[in-house]
Amino acid sequence: MTAQLTPRQREANRLLASPARNIMLRGGSRSGKTFLLVRAIIQRAINAPGSRHAIFRFRFNHAKTSIWADTLPKVLKLCFPTLRARWDKTDFYVELPNGSQVWIAGLDDKERVEKILGAEYVTLYFNESSQIPWASIEMAMSRLAQKCELAPEIAAATGRTHLALKAYFDCNPPSKLHWSFQLFRSKVKPGTKEALPNPDDYVEMKVNPSDNADNLPAEYFEVLASMSAAKRLRFEAGEWASEVNGALWALDDRKVEARTLDDGTVIPAQEIPGIDRHRVAEAPEMRRIVVAVDPSGTKGDGTGDDIGIVVAGVGVDGRAYILADATCQMSPEGWGRRTVDMYHRWQADRVLGERNFGGDMVRFTVATADKNVAFKEVVASRGKVVRAEPISALYEQGKVSHVGTFADLEDQMCNFTSAGYVGDGSPDRADALVWALTELMLNGSSYNASAWLS
Repeated sequence: MTAQLTPRQREANRLLASPARNIMLRGGSRSGKTFLLVRAIIQRAINAPGSRHAIFRFRFNHAKTSIWADTLPKVLKLCFPTLRARWDKTDFYVELPNGSQVWIAGLDDKERVEKILGAEYVTLYFNESSQIPWASIEMAMSRLAQKCELAPEIAAATGRTHLALKAYFDCNPPSKLHWSFQLFRSKVKPGTKEALPNPDDYVEMKVNPSDNADNLPAEYFEVLASMSAAKRLRFEAGEWASEVNGALWALDDRKVEARTLDDGTVIPAQEIPGIDRHRVAEAPEMRRIVVAVDPSGTKGDGTGDDIGIVVAGVGVDGRAYILADATCQMSPEGWGRRTVDMYHRWQADRVLGERNFGGDMVRFTVATADKNVAFKEVVASRGKVVRAEPISALYEQGKVSHVGTFADLEDQMCNFTSAGYVGDGSPDRADALVWALTELMLNGSSYNASAWLS
């Protein structure tokens, strides 16, 4: 039995072979994106003997369970049944009879990334790229540089001598804050928002579950139909969200229509400023700075949530400023050192750490890295939404600025709703931001935070 592509999938397959160097397949879940991209990579490996190709996910453990143990063997069995590949289960790569290799990697594993990126590749594929920070993408892209000749019969048929360099991406689209939207739809460089020098080199295509209906149980579409509107937009319609319904934050200004309460009180129409309204390039002199840590209990092996680490301060103007997002996926020793580094780099007044997992883990971890760091323990006596709402109000009143762009942090903020968090995983970055601004602006500090809320 061989795989049969649907018409939409065949169209996507033609796009993957187009002249564009950077190609994204985005869309809903279970639409066959990963299968199509792995299939394209194996075909490229066959066409160019001795070529190297890398498939990345953010977490190595996820790459092993999803790509190595599931999609890759399925593609080989269904699409290339006569191909005899050698599986290296130590370094996690597949070698074809012509000497081409397909490597599997996680961008969260520093030692493995350094080993893999010691070589050059002719194809890079970033699987579930909505979970991968832009900095990690840029680092890996520096190795898209292998010059590899095509097999003689392929060269004769195509009129080309070498296999073209390709970077493939896929994702269930997050919000329009994400670098994937900036790069493939807005055609600007993530972060700087500069226009791309070669915009035609960045193309994307939507492939949704409905395009893969023949390979899915009918009940799956009932599961999708039962999701919230925000989830359906992403996992069924495959669209980037401009604004999540009920979000506590938004990137752009929002207009709220006039409304009348049950007691007859009329609330006039108003415009709520978005994060962009008060974004600045530089902060004024700081009167106080804190480093807030939201622990996750992870061992740094890719199996848990990130450790949220956010640096914020109050300026001489009495306003709050978000200065840095140092969120990471590290062992306790690693994120403890990272927190202390932020404390000294920003000359912070103290580190804030949430009491979690039955003890003051953050206090101990930070003290292990530097026992002289000033530390304050905070306790989550209320739910995440209840803690976040007054911080959202500070933004609405124009009392918080972001110094630069923090795409991953802002994406989490814009997926934080009055009913809970609707993004992937845990809002670790947003939680750390809430702890920092609560301490700086709401906890009755000497800077008279209450006056700023009036």
